[in-house]
Amino acid sequence: MKNVTLQNFETDVIAASMTTPILIDFHAPWCGPCKSLGPLLEQMEQEYQGRFILVKINSDEEPQLAQAFGVRSIPTCILMMDGKAVNAFAGAQSASQVRTFLDQHLPSTDELSALTDTDEAKALLASGDPQAAMNLLCDALATDPGNDDIRYDYVRLLLELGGVEEAQAALAPKLSELPKQLRFEALAHWLDAILFIAESAYATWVTAQFDEKIAANKRDFETRFAKARWLMTQGEWTAAMDELLEIIMRDKKWADESPRKNMVAILELLTPPKPMTTAQIPSKTNGGIEVLGKTATPEDPKSALVSTYRRRLSMMLN
Repeated sequence: MKNVTLQNFETDVIAASMTTPILIDFHAPWCGPCKSLGPLLEQMEQEYQGRFILVKINSDEEPQLAQAFGVRSIPTCILMMDGKAVNAFAGAQSASQVRTFLDQHLPSTDELSALTDTDEAKALLASGDPQAAMNLLCDALATDPGNDDIRYDYVRLLLELGGVEEAQAALAPKLSELPKQLRFEALAHWLDAILFIAESAYATWVTAQFDEKIAANKRDFETRFAKARWLMTQGEWTAAMDELLEIIMRDKKWADESPRKNMVAILELLTPPKPMTTAQIPSKTNGGIEVLGKTATPEDPKSALVSTYRRRLSMMLN
């Protein structure tokens, strides 16, 4: 449990909620219901063993924070996750009511374990040990098989490391769902490209062989498409998109729009995850309580590349 003021709010609430849910307890010394709810919340924090952090804000001493959150009565409790409020309640609550409130939003013990493995995997990737990272992601997915983020990261890393059969097995459950998620469809297009090249004569080709055939006939879409898929297997995403755009420019409907579909897949694979920011703007909780939120950050180079090729694709299709 921490006492929070305007001075440490940004660090101990907004920034901290990016990694661990934060439950804010707005209270005052004179408030009777606060005196019963406060100790209960402290007990819950211990019971939940790190699944959330309790912070307390004295609404009399910090009227700016109380006003920013639209607090109209106390006690008021607001749950912060990823820099924003996800829900809130006001007034005294029983232990079962608080547990119900928390369990609606907090990750389970298994989910936390899986997330810990995922964080360690990202650190291993950054340090140059992709095999160890893949093993951790495999463990994380086994612990929390319903976590689509872990499954996506695991399949993507498998494809990068050449684990095609394992990737097929891990990806299959998501491809049987309707509607399919775009990110898993993108992985499926990448996987199809890998399988196509591996099982064709193009597996031994080099760039010059593709270019020679294309130079002889710019409408040789089969060779252009094969080159684009070959480039996908090499991780040459920009060059692959350039070839796909050449086909789309000449024939939008060729091969059941396969070039367009693969272009969309590459754009999805290249789109970076949304950055977590802490700049503050007004927003509201599910209950309509005003809180501090976030603003957008400047576009990074990879996002700029994706935006450029999205515009090019749109121009070709319109």
